[in-house]
Amino acid sequence: MTDPARPRTPLLDRVRDPRDLKALTDAQLRQVADELRAETISAVSVTGGHLGAGLGVVELTVALHAVFDTPRDRLIWDVGHQAYPHKILTGRRDRIRTLRQKDGLSGFTKRSESPYDPFGAAHSSTSISAALGLAVARDLGAEPPDNCGLGDCIAVIGDGSISAGMAYEAMNNAGHLGTRLFVILNDNEMSIAPPVGAMSAYLTRLYAGAPFQDLRAAAKAAAHLLPEPLREGAKRAKDALKHLAVGHGTLFDELGFSYVGPVDGHDMDQLLSVLRTVKARATGPVLIHAITRKGKGYAPAEAAADRGHATAKFDVITGAQAKAASNAPSYTSVFADALIRAAQKDRRIVAVTAAMPDGTGLSKFMDRFSDRCFDVGIAEQHAVTFSAGLAAGGLRPFCAIYSTFLQRGYDQIVHDVAIQRLPVRFAIDRAGLVGADGATHAGSFDVAFLANLPGFVVMAAADEAELARMVTTAAAHDTGPIAFRFPRGEGVGVEIDWTAPPLEIGKGRIVREGSGVALLSLGTRLSEALKAAESLEARGIRPTVADARFAKPLDRDLILSLARTHDILLTIEEGAVGGFGSHVAQLLSDEGLFDHGLKFRSLTLPDTFIDHASPSEMYAEARLNAEDIERKVLELLGAKVLGKRA
Repeated sequence: MTDPARPRTPLLDRVRDPRDLKALTDAQLRQVADELRAETISAVSVTGGHLGAGLGVVELTVALHAVFDTPRDRLIWDVGHQAYPHKILTGRRDRIRTLRQKDGLSGFTKRSESPYDPFGAAHSSTSISAALGLAVARDLGAEPPDNCGLGDCIAVIGDGSISAGMAYEAMNNAGHLGTRLFVILNDNEMSIAPPVGAMSAYLTRLYAGAPFQDLRAAAKAAAHLLPEPLREGAKRAKDALKHLAVGHGTLFDELGFSYVGPVDGHDMDQLLSVLRTVKARATGPVLIHAITRKGKGYAPAEAAADRGHATAKFDVITGAQAKAASNAPSYTSVFADALIRAAQKDRRIVAVTAAMPDGTGLSKFMDRFSDRCFDVGIAEQHAVTFSAGLAAGGLRPFCAIYSTFLQRGYDQIVHDVAIQRLPVRFAIDRAGLVGADGATHAGSFDVAFLANLPGFVVMAAADEAELARMVTTAAAHDTGPIAFRFPRGEGVGVEIDWTAPPLEIGKGRIVREGSGVALLSLGTRLSEALKAAESLEARGIRPTVADARFAKPLDRDLILSLARTHDILLTIEEGAVGGFGSHVAQLLSDEGLFDHGLKFRSLTLPDTFIDHASPSEMYAEARLNAEDIERKVLELLGAKVLGKRA
């Protein structure tokens, strides 16, 4: 490396792909890990992203690639936040500083990016199911299309992710099938003291020489060599977190897994010994419990409350993040403030989140109302039905879940909420395109999958003032389920009237009077519609601009009036085909408005998954920015478009 701002990594520079690790000694692998940690910190300081998770698995990443034969052996990272070091070792180091940027590397594992990413991820708790599927495909003699072959299958899953029901469903199935499969439990919840030489040496001897069935006994005996802090960490990890007794053994035993651990996930000697042994001797499913520390090796991350989970660009020396000054409050903070105000007046208001108290803003609510806020863990299905139970019991629950994660609880939304007409309030954050996290986190489908449910009210906030009002509206709505969606990021800077009354259900508003052309927006594309209207006015065209507010029930009077008094009606939304525009088209068709020459078009997200980029770049690709709206109007009017993108 010639860039003086980058760390010196002489040994890592020799690693072009995991095969190069095979020629290194164990001592050299420890050095590679140190250099890999420095390179990861340097790269994320330039791009921003998920730092802490990757730093916590540096040694594990090196050990796995040194012992197993990837990509033939299939290494699957749950969620993928922790995969940056993996990407550096698997031929993508030259692009690591393009992470999460347009046309750059994904922040998660992605099949189309590399054969070393055998299964894409970004949502949690999928890795064991995917690894088991690959293992069964191997056992049945299948040949994957990447022509890399099929060997061992390894899932790396965190202690948070393994709490989700899908992980246990997969382990239950794996134990029943009895196929050879490795699950690495990356447990970064417990702190761990520095590695101790006596322990490492003892485990090295025992793991290398003992029969496989004695591995657990060896680990148990080794715990007695630990100093008290580390011994207590191991005891808590094994007893409090993992020793869920079922009959005479651990839960993992009863599920059919051989349990090995806990082991120090930052001790390369331990990791190499254990991994080499299980690779040589395992005949069925094995769970290896590794204790790690999120943010390991970078003091600012280790000191942060979230262990450096997600960061903006930062100064490597100080850890100070380069965040732009805010011109307006974020939508998430406005939601939280509005909910707190409502809860101060109504003790029946409670809040539910699925392991995202910070991301959804509910950490602020939790600080004020600790007994009325429930973080249920990574369990969206449970969160929805738990909220339904709260509503059935007479409370007013707000279930705050990102749009992309709400997809995981859809059956519960239909079966447990909608059919019973229970007044659960769904606060849907990250609506629309979200930027660097890409397609896996886009809030594209919630309007479509909620607005087709009988009795559901679906709202979308055009700005932060509208969002505050929608919280008030939802709090007062007791006749069935209601949802309101809002995007990531800052509002538009409008003044918020915290005393505004609830909205009238199913009623939109005219924002700008015009003639000839009507722009009907749902959600925060309203600001782009207004920009388009201003540009069109310079051409002598003065559109009417309306904010629908509701995808369901539709404001029939407003929509039919716009259709009857304008030649062109354009709907605009931050959602997929099948959402708001489709419902408007159905209404217009039912009322015969298409029989009399109305020109109608619906601008939606395209029928494709848009890769990560900045939000503005993603919306440009979706053709939902102001210039795209203006262009569509001019096309419908038959006007020439000059100086515009073809």
